Amino acid sequence: MPARHPQFGRNRDRGARRRNGRLPARPHRHAGLLRGIVKDCAQVRQTIVTLDMEGVLTPEIWIAVAEKTGLPELRRTTRDEPDYDKLMHYRLGILEQHNIKLSDIQNVIGTLQPLPGGREFLDALRALVQVIILSDTFEQFAQPLMRQLNWPTLFCHRLLVENDRITGYQLRQPNQKQQSVLALKSLNYRVIAAGDSYNDTAMLGAADVAFLIHAPENVKRQFPQFPPVTSHAELLQRIKLEL
Repeated sequence: MPARHPQFGRNRDRGARRRNGRLPARPHRHAGLLRGIVKDCAQVRQTIVTLDMEGVLTPEIWIAVAEKTGLPELRRTTRDEPDYDKLMHYRLGILEQHNIKLSDIQNVIGTLQPLPGGREFLDALRALVQVIILSDTFEQFAQPLMRQLNWPTLFCHRLLVENDRITGYQLRQPNQKQQSVLALKSLNYRVIAAGDSYNDTAMLGAADVAFLIHAPENVKRQFPQFPPVTSHAELLQRIKLEL
């Protein structure tokens, strides 16, 4: 039998011991490169934009209902009341007192259109980046407006209704705007957000970049850390600079 080459024998014995678990596995020759690629991927964050709906893209639904019904107390919105649960119970009490049904409110919503320039702004923005609408409105209110806005993705809540009477409401999740932003960030998104009211400020605070648009003076004074803009065109420009 021919003599075994000493180097070949050592290599074969070492390979057998490695397969049997007595030597650590040899690193793949491309392992360093692969680690670098994975690391680079983790450092590249895609951007997504979250927007409030009412006051940003559409009129305030409850103000429209107040004007139609002649009930000025329904003009109170999240621009005036930071406690959303308190505000909704106040509204439901007024609806019950005056026998205003869901269909009455939906008839008012059916007459509304997006704010001037709202659809054009959203169309231009969606051509650049993914957009999610985070709103404290309700599924039963939003559909006619979403149709006019070309069906963007909407996260919102749901009304509880019995025989056309609004009996309550069901939050999709407490603090859903803020929690949605935090969830997107956990998916490695960089979040740009814009809103106008008290109920948007937690979302704005959780975002990487945030703006107030069409905000009343009381909100702008209380939250000076969020740069205010006054038009959709200005907001679009500011977002473009962040992409």
